[in-house]
Amino acid sequence: MRIRTAVLAALAALFTPVTAAHAAPGDDVRMPVRDALTALDVTDESREGYSRDKFKHWTDADRDGCSTRNEVLLNEAVADPDRAGRCTLTGGTWYSPYDDRYVEGPRTLDIDHYVPLAESWDSGASTWTAKKRKAYANDLDEERSLIAVTAASNRSKADKDPAQWMPPAAGYRCEYATTWVIIKTRWRLSVDPAEAAALTRILGECPNVPVTVERA
Repeated sequence: MRIRTAVLAALAALFTPVTAAHAAPGDDVRMPVRDALTALDVTDESREGYSRDKFKHWTDADRDGCSTRNEVLLNEAVADPDRAGRCTLTGGTWYSPYDDRYVEGPRTLDIDHYVPLAESWDSGASTWTAKKRKAYANDLDEERSLIAVTAASNRSKADKDPAQWMPPAAGYRCEYATTWVIIKTRWRLSVDPAEAAALTRILGECPNVPVTVERA
């Protein structure tokens, strides 16, 4: 009987969601998105020392000839592009949810870091190793980390957080705020007071959806 009880306890521990505070890399954090937001540390941010060069990005981790940028384009294409040589892409169709537009061909698309590199620096990445910043900048393990959008919408967003910028497509704003919280949870990044207030307001008007996040 004691053996059975021990086994059941072990199984329960295995399948019980890990709280954000105790999650280690590789652990899944599961909770409603508003709870995930309140679990984030709230602190003032600093951009001192930031340089985009401190995040090595658009690498080719699997050495198949396609950079991270092109991997995202291939994964998100609505109509597949033609691929030639070492991963030159032509043709194809993509949907840019920030501005609710379909785009033909990859030339007018940017790959956006959902939480911009500068914002990640402000909220925790300044203390990371170069290796961890590289992993963040090329995060293909979490499909929500990077997104293909029109260059115009990406450059309008720049390095702003949700207190300063939200997608022009109003119908996408709940998903945008939810994904922002997911990425900050995944990488254990903080939020500043204005950002936390904006996310609280936005998510207060959205379904309190459950989210599952693998801690990086």
